[in-house]
Amino acid sequence: MREPSGHVPLRSRLGWLLLIWGLSIAALGAVAMLLRWWLR
Repeated sequence: MREPSGHVPLRSRLGWLLLIWGLSIAALGAVAMLLRWWLR
């Protein structure tokens, strides 16, 4: 996936960024749901 010069392609970096962002949003949502259930 890496180019010979050692630079990571932009779409690969954006893909990782979107993946990490999506996982963080999902984790935040899961914590919110657990807190809602626990405080009910």
